[in-house]
Amino acid sequence: MTDKKTSLQGHPNGLMTLFFSEMWERFCYYGMRVLLTLYLVKSLMKGDAEAALIYGAYTGLVYAAPILGGKMADKYLGYRNAVLLGAILMAIGEFLILGGSEHFLLFGMGALIIGNGYFKANISTIVGKLYEDGDPRRDSGFTIFYIGINIGALLATTVVAFVGETYGFKYGFGLAGIGMLLGLVIFYLGRHTYSAAPGLGITEAGKKKAFGPLNYATVVSIVSLLIVPVAYYLIQHNSWMDYILLGLFLFISVVLIKAGIDADTKEKVKIWRDRMIALLIFMIINIAFWACFEQAGTSLTLFADRNVDREILGWEMPASMTQFFNPFFIIVFGSIFSVMWVKLSKIGKNPSIPMKFALGIFQLALGFLVTLVGLQFVNDSYQVPLLTLLFLYLLHTTGELFLSPIGLSMVTKLSPKHIAGTAMGAWFLSFAIANYVGGKIASLTGGHGDSGEALTVAEGLEKYTTVFSTIGFVLIGIAILIALFNKPLKKLMHGVE
Repeated sequence: MTDKKTSLQGHPNGLMTLFFSEMWERFCYYGMRVLLTLYLVKSLMKGDAEAALIYGAYTGLVYAAPILGGKMADKYLGYRNAVLLGAILMAIGEFLILGGSEHFLLFGMGALIIGNGYFKANISTIVGKLYEDGDPRRDSGFTIFYIGINIGALLATTVVAFVGETYGFKYGFGLAGIGMLLGLVIFYLGRHTYSAAPGLGITEAGKKKAFGPLNYATVVSIVSLLIVPVAYYLIQHNSWMDYILLGLFLFISVVLIKAGIDADTKEKVKIWRDRMIALLIFMIINIAFWACFEQAGTSLTLFADRNVDREILGWEMPASMTQFFNPFFIIVFGSIFSVMWVKLSKIGKNPSIPMKFALGIFQLALGFLVTLVGLQFVNDSYQVPLLTLLFLYLLHTTGELFLSPIGLSMVTKLSPKHIAGTAMGAWFLSFAIANYVGGKIASLTGGHGDSGEALTVAEGLEKYTTVFSTIGFVLIGIAILIALFNKPLKKLMHGVE
């Protein structure tokens, strides 16, 4: 049974506890991420391409880790314990970065990766479990939850970005770590508000003895710490990620389709199998969207640093701070979209999930094409106006609102209950692949030519806008393709709206 007590707009009480816990966790994650590329290039003296690949490997592993985190929570730890373990590891990771060297950075990244794997998949799963099946508030609830994510991101991309670039990167990373500790305290002290959600405690399998006095839940926690050096190695040798992510995708595809077949009954032949196939298709679409969207932390930040006029009334906005446009617009439009989906549903005009994905990708495409408009207003320093990034991020954000919160809710609807955590982990795998591919795309925009010579500011501007406009035209083609296959996709979903 879910919690019948309600709070904001009639939603379950626990939603606000999870909202604030996730908000501070995102402050931690985005606080580190907003500074990472500039820290690699300006403090650790990495080249653009190398920094982009390190960034892509790190963010890729961050989103791959929920496969492990979701599976271990489903089988041994329970969702609440997994989130607590994740929060502790993320805080440790953030403070390790303060060591100031590449080794401390990589160990800190490793702890953040494993911690995020436990936190991210399982807090989203708890949100889904606050609602009964078929509850019309679920999409709205996930959109509210998504606003919490973006308040954290907004605080990170303003406060942490400003502090990190103005006073020193270590102060920014330290602030992010303090944010994670706040999220941990809120989640723990508010545990009674979401206590009616099923699957929170250690499972029966987790309580069984593994070695001597240690049960399986304890062993899983210890092994998680030992995986941190593995993450360190994979970030350093990121070419291994090609094989690992492809292998994981093939593995999770088999797991999901098998789970769907096993869940089918005589009355519901092939329904769950078809839904799992639909989920895999949406994962591929999700990869296309986020590989391009995630240029924000790499190529778009370096573009802002070099080719965007960021002066406002005599004050120059730090380059990393331009990332604040996205969470700002999410907060402005998030509530509007949340209400809009409910109202459109009531009058029977709510677009299907495939059409929402197509429209989201189309808006992302238009955002990249805005850079071509910015080229018409270049100043003498070969910089486009700051409004170029404002409109780019505005379109990226409205595209995101068509796709991302809807995607989280869709996973909880399409997947059989007994693999809820695994399915959510699989969904985050698509983000992992997207972030890694995004790093590879960003490496194409670097500040060096084909022969290795440094590009002039003018040549850099031409290279950035050429890559960004190419991304835009490719995305338009993908959006049209999804729209054409709207009906077959809806058929595979068997009534999931």
